[in-house]
Amino acid sequence: MQDSKCSTCDLEQKGECSDNTQCVLEKLPENDNSRIKNVIAVMSGKGGVGKSSVTSLLACGFNQKGYKVGVLDADITGPSVPKMFGLRGMAESNGVAVFPSMSSTGVKVMSLNLLMPNEDDFVIWRGPVISGAVKQFWTDVAWGCLDYLFVDLPPGTGDVPLTVMQSLPLGGIIVVSSPQDLAAMIVKKAIKMALHMNVPILGLIENMTGAVCPHCGREFPLFGTGKGKEMCEKFGIPFLGSMPLDPQLSTLSDQGRIEQYQSDLFMERIPWILTRQQF
Repeated sequence: MQDSKCSTCDLEQKGECSDNTQCVLEKLPENDNSRIKNVIAVMSGKGGVGKSSVTSLLACGFNQKGYKVGVLDADITGPSVPKMFGLRGMAESNGVAVFPSMSSTGVKVMSLNLLMPNEDDFVIWRGPVISGAVKQFWTDVAWGCLDYLFVDLPPGTGDVPLTVMQSLPLGGIIVVSSPQDLAAMIVKKAIKMALHMNVPILGLIENMTGAVCPHCGREFPLFGTGKGKEMCEKFGIPFLGSMPLDPQLSTLSDQGRIEQYQSDLFMERIPWILTRQQF
């Protein structure tokens, strides 16, 4: 059979793949230094909707429930997870494996920022190199025993989301959106990508649904009526909840103390829902 180039992964294939079929790459090998029960990716497609905050809060919530939790920061060119957990400095290595940094409450984190001398240093890498770094975060990091590993994906539907969906043993993804029509339009692309890749969508969280007044505690909308529930009904996926803008969350994240933030949505409701889903 004549060789062809896959339109999904842009790799030359020998008969297994054509422009009309989805290329499924071989899963990455098991890591002898890791035993991870559940892998959940957090995706939005749209930048600036608070995806990293949602990822971090999910990790905090499951950690408070007594689960062993890690966060793989797959946003290679825009990593922000370490700062929210107050983690700085280089991750340790024994020459064979890299050890994730651990937060004050025991959440394990691996990010490119933990491999750079300065947290504001940048990298100029093309897609294949970025995807290779994400793969190494899976194969070369000694995660140990984890109940849940949350993967913070970058915006878009490009190399990194494709690599994670094809190569990691994902139990599913959680989609993050915001009320604006523009955000909803782009988030739908992420949902359609996950459906196309046959990755289960565990639910959608709508962020920035309003602002909470620091004086009276009243919530008022900033970006109009949310589209989260409507999208969930259209695609037949669970609606996990809404999250208003909260100045306290911003302050704690900037100070590296996100683990001190309290939210019933992330500490009670979502862990309760997800631990009862079969991945």
